[in-house]
Amino acid sequence: MSIKKILRITALVTLVAPCKIWAQQNQFSGWGAIFHTQKFSDKWGISFDAQFRSANHFDYLRNILVRPSLNYYFDGNKMVALGYAYVTTNGRTNTGASTFRPESRIWEQLIINQKLGKGATLQHRFRLEQRFLGNTADNANDSYFAQRFRYFARAVIPFNGNAVFKQGPFVGLQDEIFFNVQNKDKVNQHFFDQNRAYLAFGYRLSPAFDIESGYMNQYTKQANSYTINHIIQLALYTRF
Repeated sequence: MSIKKILRITALVTLVAPCKIWAQQNQFSGWGAIFHTQKFSDKWGISFDAQFRSANHFDYLRNILVRPSLNYYFDGNKMVALGYAYVTTNGRTNTGASTFRPESRIWEQLIINQKLGKGATLQHRFRLEQRFLGNTADNANDSYFAQRFRYFARAVIPFNGNAVFKQGPFVGLQDEIFFNVQNKDKVNQHFFDQNRAYLAFGYRLSPAFDIESGYMNQYTKQANSYTINHIIQLALYTRF
């Protein structure tokens, strides 16, 4: 897949998704994240990411996500992983009272990395999640289990055009689509869950460290409506 084609696809998803829901709810929030990968050998390693997500208009901290995994590498460009995630969701009722729901996830994934030429790379990620959502603070009987499938594609395109990208500015383009594959009636009553299109500008300080910031368009299907969340994200990537 060419870099021009990736740019066209990402732009199309970013522009078309919101057009469907201008009459629906719009939100504005900020996300911060750190992603770390640690290899112990050619075959084994671990990953860890932590994310912090605000509520609409940055009113309060809505989500904290902690997600470690054990990774196995093979065929030079592929990796499978088994991981766990803990997610907290804070909310507000119509009366302003605080709500809280914890969520635990077990997840499995396959990652395939591709080289696109001139230092650019494309990553495909296929993830299946088993979601155990706990009771909310005001309801002791609303816990449930659901499964969700996610497909993620991310391209990193350096400005310098070197065959091996070790340092310098880059563009990050990614898109992720989510599908509810079990107990969708417990989540939002739809097979399609959400789409996240993202455009970022970053700088690779060394082969082990990237920093980037960008705009994410999160398009979410709910039971009887659509929501689009305009997100400013700051992310750090470390690799050892």
